[in-house]
Amino acid sequence: MKNILVTIDFNKNEELLIDKAFQLAESFDAKLWLVHIAAPDPDFVGFEVGPQYIRDSRATELKKEHKMLQEYTNTLKKKGVDSEGLLIQGATIKMIIEESKKLNADLIIAGHHEHGFFYNAFVESVSAEVIKKSKIPVLIVPLY
Repeated sequence: MKNILVTIDFNKNEELLIDKAFQLAESFDAKLWLVHIAAPDPDFVGFEVGPQYIRDSRATELKKEHKMLQEYTNTLKKKGVDSEGLLIQGATIKMIIEESKKLNADLIIAGHHEHGFFYNAFVESVSAEVIKKSKIPVLIVPLY
């Protein structure tokens, strides 16, 4: 096992997810790829993105997420594990699967958050979709 893709969503408890990934990477001398999929910019045919303050707010949010990824990777490197952070915009499931192929990932690690009945009834979780669509092993870490 040489490449491990770790999905980071910045909802909560990503430190727990990164710690589990660190343990595996250290054991297998693998590289960690911390990947955050940001929502794509709204791009409707015939419409502008929106007022400048919305674009500025979005840019600030993306810079903050990028900085957090860099801090996580720097911490991992100081602990002796090779790691890179990637911030990608696009459809979450599709981008996770595409990046796992590009990076020759041997394992995908994703977190799972507890959701209520109505959420589960109307929205399928990212982790469940990744399991369905991935051709490589997926490790789900409970984050509650």
